[in-house]
Amino acid sequence: MIAMSLGAAAASTWRNEETRRWPAPEANQAVAVDAGHFYAIGNHIIAKYEKKTGKRITKWECPKGEPLTHLNSGIVRDGVLYCAHSNYPGVPMISSIEMWDTKTMKHSGTHSFGIVDGSATWIDYRQERWYVTFGHYGSQAGEPGRDARYTSLVEFDSGWRRVQGWAYPQTLVSKLGQYTISGGTFGPDGLLYCTGHDNPEIYVLSFPDAGGALKLEATFPAPNQGQGIAWDRSEPWTLYSIDRPKKEIIVTTVNKG
Repeated sequence: MIAMSLGAAAASTWRNEETRRWPAPEANQAVAVDAGHFYAIGNHIIAKYEKKTGKRITKWECPKGEPLTHLNSGIVRDGVLYCAHSNYPGVPMISSIEMWDTKTMKHSGTHSFGIVDGSATWIDYRQERWYVTFGHYGSQAGEPGRDARYTSLVEFDSGWRRVQGWAYPQTLVSKLGQYTISGGTFGPDGLLYCTGHDNPEIYVLSFPDAGGALKLEATFPAPNQGQGIAWDRSEPWTLYSIDRPKKEIIVTTVNKG
């Protein structure tokens, strides 16, 4: 478990400096990144781009709902792009993890959660465990009697068996409005960095020493308005995000001060 506290003073020194932007018309939901490429993710489309030039290499696409409806945040691990997927805004909520071979961009696998408690919005992998957030909404996409307060982070083992789970802190949930946690990824420091749907800020969280809710450690500004984010594991403290209205990929350098 992570037992680390940043404190309010430390949070005020954080910087998130934009270094470049690339146009990517597919960038409607999230971005994933590996050593040589970034992947612009839309509801049912993914495009592969060269990281150095911003040139689009290829793309994968399907008609809406045939079979995919709403892709969200993704990560690249061992040559496979993993994306959280749901039937948003449909209810009951149905979720899966979808996979692509990053060399060919052919769909290569799926893991279905079926009807579960919430919509899968982001996925990451850390210390031999999968982490997936299942979001709830306060809008027409929500389930009766549920809103963002019911959003949770779930840890799975390598066989997708649930290990444990956490709620998000109410101080963070209160900022989400009708939406939920849209992006999340573990940073170089082992802390969890999350985004909402449209707030131009990033939330830093840690696991609690006891109890079932994550701890909000810091909040700092971001040039993007929520949606999925991705750390570039090949460039420490380099964060990728999307500008949804402009359909651009944003690259920033995060400095904790």
